[in-house]
Amino acid sequence: MTESALAAKPLSETRKWLGFAALCIGMFMAVLDIQIVITSLGVIEKALKIGADRMSWVQTSYLIAEIVTIPLTGVLMRMFSMRRLLIIAIVMFTAASVGCALSNGFATLVAFRVLQGMAAGVLMPLVFAAVFLLFKPGTEQGIATVLAAVVAVIAPSTGPIVGGLITETFSWQWLFLINTVPGAITLVLGALCLPRERMELGLLRDLDFVSILFIAISLACLEIGLKEAPDMGWFSPVTLALFAGFALLLTLTIIRPRPAVDFSLFRDRYLAYGCALSFILGIGLYGSVYLLPVFLSLVRYLGPIEIGTVMIVTGAAQLVSAPLSVLLDRVMPARFLSMVGFALFAAGLAMSGFETRLSGYDELFWPQVVRGVALGLCIVPVTRFAMGFLPPEKVSDASGLYNLSRALGGIIGIALIDTLLFTRSAEHADRIKDLMTSDPEAAARFLQITADELPDPTDPMGLLGVMDVIQEGAVTVAVNEAWLLMGGATLIALVLLVMLGPIREPKPGVPLGQQAEF
Repeated sequence: MTESALAAKPLSETRKWLGFAALCIGMFMAVLDIQIVITSLGVIEKALKIGADRMSWVQTSYLIAEIVTIPLTGVLMRMFSMRRLLIIAIVMFTAASVGCALSNGFATLVAFRVLQGMAAGVLMPLVFAAVFLLFKPGTEQGIATVLAAVVAVIAPSTGPIVGGLITETFSWQWLFLINTVPGAITLVLGALCLPRERMELGLLRDLDFVSILFIAISLACLEIGLKEAPDMGWFSPVTLALFAGFALLLTLTIIRPRPAVDFSLFRDRYLAYGCALSFILGIGLYGSVYLLPVFLSLVRYLGPIEIGTVMIVTGAAQLVSAPLSVLLDRVMPARFLSMVGFALFAAGLAMSGFETRLSGYDELFWPQVVRGVALGLCIVPVTRFAMGFLPPEKVSDASGLYNLSRALGGIIGIALIDTLLFTRSAEHADRIKDLMTSDPEAAARFLQITADELPDPTDPMGLLGVMDVIQEGAVTVAVNEAWLLMGGATLIALVLLVMLGPIREPKPGVPLGQQAEF
């Protein structure tokens, strides 16, 4: 049977869901890889004798490559088809993972991390595009969206415990070699079950390579600028130059006649609002996954496995609430459901903003439950109305922009968190020291120690003895401020949803591209 004949033959339900499972496994690997590697950077640093000043680039190189390829998923999918693009990406990702494990120095490790990131950048947009290209509007799309959302959230939540188990049980190489088995499963399932479609390599003739170059450099400038801003300052000459480079090159890309990324899709108000909401969600989602381990490691001195045990609550809560998200998405208007989701998510973030330096699993449990329940309500209806009215040929481009928005929200949110922690922790430490002089009882209550344990403020050696406690208290206050800041930012989503106005509800069984007729 020819490939064109196979393309004309509709997929069976089994093949369709198995193919979608392959896409989800690929996305899970891409997201998980970020977290399991970051928990073990110190081990890799010692093993390969990489200086601490260069070690962050092992992670940054991956993120830059990933964020550059995310918006290019649409054009790549049109050229190679969903099935072939998954095969190319998963083979590249798995091979690069093996290359990382075999690396014996900084240069080779970073080179393979770049290849990993380039492959990872297409895996998440592929999943969300498949939701609308493989499944019918209604229950099928709702279930598929929830599955994609659950995978996207569980991966970073389980990363610390997986990374900790690997490094403590095996060697650092297995942080990368662990990708080989799921990579093989994804390859087989994707090759056998996803629809077979023709390649359109003729698109290469009309492809605007200049716009691709501009996009790549502009997003790299943004990522590097955000990475350096907390240390160098947001208004330092280097940081401002990087941000200016990003703005200039992005503008030059947008004004080109036919850029590789179809920015004209933002004329669709549903997609435009959906991307704005995805950006806000990225701040809270990736910010919380980043901030919680910071608190647990710097203040509570927990290891990766213990941190993972605490963080798994968010993923578990979303798993339990996933069926509820599908049910509510069927019976409630998308805008109202989104407002409930973002309000709950903001509340879950704010609930973490009142911790003490002794807060542990019990104190962190319910805020994570609220966030886990809220995530499905934020992602499912927003994804549906953002891309549910677009014709099939536009879905892959829209998915790239939608996922890029969430990724940008994440990296900007993390940069702001780093800046807040770096600047505010020192200020709070000074205030605590002043409080020890002006009101020792209040200082003792704040630090959760007895007044007798406080040294004489004029005794330098005594003060040195409680410096760790003071630092823990100062970091805790800064962390609490970051949680409250993310909660406040998330509330902006409610304003956007009010501005959006009523949303047409997609009609079950009506093909994409015809929804606008209703």
